[in-house]
Amino acid sequence: MLRTALINNQRSAFLRAARASFVCSSRPRCAFISTSPPHPSQSSNAEPPIASSSQLTKPGAVSTVPTMVRGDWVLFHPVYTPEEMKAVKVLHREAKTIPDKLAYGLVRLARYGFDLVSGYKHKETPPGTTMTVEQLRKEGYLLDEGGWLNRILFLETIAGVPGMVAATLRHLTSLRLMRRDSGWIHTCLEEAENERMHLMTFMTLRDSSIWFRALILGAQGVFYNLFFLAYLVSPRTCHRFVGHLEEEAVLTYTRCIADLEAGRIPEWTDKPAPEIAIDYWRLPSDAKLLDVIYAVRSDETTHRFVNHSLANLNVKTDVNPFALREPDMYVKGNTIAFERSEAEKYVNESHSIMKEVKEKATSV
Repeated sequence: MLRTALINNQRSAFLRAARASFVCSSRPRCAFISTSPPHPSQSSNAEPPIASSSQLTKPGAVSTVPTMVRGDWVLFHPVYTPEEMKAVKVLHREAKTIPDKLAYGLVRLARYGFDLVSGYKHKETPPGTTMTVEQLRKEGYLLDEGGWLNRILFLETIAGVPGMVAATLRHLTSLRLMRRDSGWIHTCLEEAENERMHLMTFMTLRDSSIWFRALILGAQGVFYNLFFLAYLVSPRTCHRFVGHLEEEAVLTYTRCIADLEAGRIPEWTDKPAPEIAIDYWRLPSDAKLLDVIYAVRSDETTHRFVNHSLANLNVKTDVNPFALREPDMYVKGNTIAFERSEAEKYVNESHSIMKEVKEKATSV
């Protein structure tokens, strides 16, 4: 049974180390790095600290950790190779059951409202057109830099809600029933933080007006409470809803990448990647904003795959197949989800790998 495949597997320190080995990373993962400044005795030129330059009071909502610190200061998240980032396909899972059709219908309704609010209109460019980028924007064929940022910022403020709601409710259920959660909480929290990091990244490109923030406040308040109530009624339908929502996110970022590579967003053509993005996705120091958008699209592809897969499981009894590792982007980018039988096989494979790692560790 899927529930018993890993339920007795203890997530000890060596398992976490093994899990990290599945992630391609150019920098080591660090659980803790001291951010304390050097002691005055270590430098003859040391000066008293200045309050305004304190690393605890750095201005700006998206300020990252002190510049001298490198390493993981966030939850587990995939890091992709350049080849993986380009292995993503725009996919759609056909809704067959009534709950799935309801979930997809709500996503389409939300998409319509979102397009209306953000002013997004995806109109096919006339073939053989000689219009300039400015003319195409004026005629409504293209979004300008501000339009793309409005859309992305609004999207990410909403996208970070479902994972936190799901993690909160499953956490409370685990406490109330005094039983283990089978690995779902961590994955949901990781998704919520990952979406928030998308927001933190794009906030470095532009500050938002008070009206835009007010719009986000209202939308977030409504969506959080509706999703909270919906998850109480049907967690499976909620994960299906998120899976379809992520399908739309992958489509949006794919179109953004296409416009950027075609020179239709000239403001971003050679724009350097924000420092927070370089640190988070382990990008090269000379990475561009295009590389960041590829990474973000890969994240959305991961959420698409994970949520559709979770929606295929029994949310009350089944183990989360991604609690210990995740497939690479060649799988997630080309497959919409694991069916329940595939998830069980994947759990058994993970169990075998963990057992092999343990045997190797004890034989050294």
